[in-house]
Amino acid sequence: MPPRTVVIGVDSSTQSTKAAVTDTETGELLAVGRAPHVVTGEGGARETDPEVWWLALCDAVAAGLKESGLSPSSVVGIAVAGQQHGLVTLDRAGRPLRPALLWNDTRSAPQAAALVAELGGPEAWTARTGTVPVASMTATKWRWLRENDPSNAEATASVRLPHDFLTERLAGVAATDPGDASGTCWYSTATGAYDPDLLERLGLSVSMLPEVAATGGTRIGSLTESAAEALGLPAGIAVAAGTGDNMSAAVGLGLGGAGLLDHPVLSLGTSGTVFAASRTRPASTALSGFAGADGTYLPLACTLNCTLAVDKVASLLGLHRDDATPGGEAVLLPYLDGERTPDLPTSSGLRTGLRHDTTPQQLLGAAYEGAAFTVLRALDELLLACGLDPADPEVAGRPLRLIGGGAQGRTWVETVRRLSGRPLIVPGSGELVALGAAALAASAAGGGDPVAVAARWNEKSEDAELPAAERDTETWERIGSVLDRASEPLLGG
Repeated sequence: MPPRTVVIGVDSSTQSTKAAVTDTETGELLAVGRAPHVVTGEGGARETDPEVWWLALCDAVAAGLKESGLSPSSVVGIAVAGQQHGLVTLDRAGRPLRPALLWNDTRSAPQAAALVAELGGPEAWTARTGTVPVASMTATKWRWLRENDPSNAEATASVRLPHDFLTERLAGVAATDPGDASGTCWYSTATGAYDPDLLERLGLSVSMLPEVAATGGTRIGSLTESAAEALGLPAGIAVAAGTGDNMSAAVGLGLGGAGLLDHPVLSLGTSGTVFAASRTRPASTALSGFAGADGTYLPLACTLNCTLAVDKVASLLGLHRDDATPGGEAVLLPYLDGERTPDLPTSSGLRTGLRHDTTPQQLLGAAYEGAAFTVLRALDELLLACGLDPADPEVAGRPLRLIGGGAQGRTWVETVRRLSGRPLIVPGSGELVALGAAALAASAAGGGDPVAVAARWNEKSEDAELPAAERDTETWERIGSVLDRASEPLLGG
């Protein structure tokens, strides 16, 4: 019997790094190493020193390998999936000049508005990049840096995304993939390349950016001697281009050209996202028209306030996160960090509809409802972007795949089920971002199409399937009415 070989899929997220040691043949998750990150900043600022990510990656890989009990010689490949949009600026020696601006740093909202106006409006951006700039996008952060920290901007020799930075540390090669690159707003999903006109407008050059590999599973190099020493792995193993976290989750679910197409996914984490892999290039100003990691497209809507915002409300009320009941007449929009969808970067939380008999449990339930409503509202737009009619009974009956940390929470699951009126599938495969990265690593090590690899691995997954519940249209319409009628002073927009 041949010796077992494994790959390591790395999920470098906002709060932590996870390293999944995965059997290349079966997809069995043998161990997961973990290490925390530190996020700093007040108000709209959210920053992390990129070196923290590298140290966390080293610690997580070491922990995962130790837990697996396997020899380092069994590892044949590694890939990183990272939080999207973060701005990493490097000097000529490849060292970070300053802390990275993270995806949920909203200070660049004025720069986003200026960029939209300069190109002629939202439709012009959608036609070029697939995505309208908001404060989350990397291009707006670079513009902010040039205006607010010009000395570091001037000293910048290279610009990277978080996963690019880590991949370059692994292989010594400056590389990215179409998926994560499509979240910068200087990469064109229409041409499949960096947009020279946009780079000129931003004061960037192609030489400052990584090469774009064909897919996230493309082998872009081998683990260097120095990286191998830091990680305790063999030098020379395959390093994949890697991708962004949402693209990697899609791969982990088996969504893409070699798997499921046009099936919606709702991810409940620090952010809430709804996405699907499609062959149709999205053209909606209400969505992020990303590329997928495998050559498809990944139309996506993302909110800034999801599980952490609801947990904060629970803490303020002195309740356990699952000590919630439906909100009744109360409406709570938990936009504690500003909001990206809808585009309200300076917004704050909004609470209305209180009565003498409103309970703390109802207020917490209203926070769940507000967060779930915000991301579910984009679902119809997502389906339209995939070329589907949301009113078609077949389309409306497609199950919603529920992933992320919130998918393990009883109240989250029931709130989404009640407000969506759709059947739900909660995949049995855990750590989907890391699993997707492992499939990319397996592909780089010679395993074939990464989506096909993940789909094969998922054949043994024990998914939880929940039938559709009657949709709570009364709550849906009440929240929608509050959001639509709230004036800018109320939401801080």
